[in-house]
Amino acid sequence: MSKQKKQRFEGIVYSTASDFDYVDFEGAADLDTLPNEKQKLKVGLDKKARKGKVVTLVTGFVGQDEDLQALAKVLKQKCGVGGSAKEGEILIQGDFKEKIIQYLLSEKYQVKSFGG
Repeated sequence: MSKQKKQRFEGIVYSTASDFDYVDFEGAADLDTLPNEKQKLKVGLDKKARKGKVVTLVTGFVGQDEDLQALAKVLKQKCGVGGSAKEGEILIQGDFKEKIIQYLLSEKYQVKSFGG
C-alpha cells in the first residue's frame, strides 16, 4: 500500500468562479472559549471499544485546548480517577455521570444527559 498525499483543497474539485478564494479551516481550533453559560455540554456513559469498561463522556466543549484540559483536570480531581481530554471530548474513567452533571451545573454550564 502506498502512502496517500493529503489533499490541499479538501472537498473542492473545481470552481468556475473567477474570484474564488479557498479558505482553509484548519485554524478553526483557535476559537475563543465560550463562557460557561453558553457552553452546551452533553454527559453520558460509554463502553464501546473499551472491553466492556464504562467511562463517563463529556462532549460539546467549544474553545481552546488549554481550557478543555483545565476542565478535564478539575473533573478528574473531583471524581478521584484518571481520564483524558482531546478534540472537544473529556473521558473520565468510571461511572460518575451524576457527580459530573452536578458539578457542571454548579459552574453554570448548560448540561444534557445522554445514554445509560
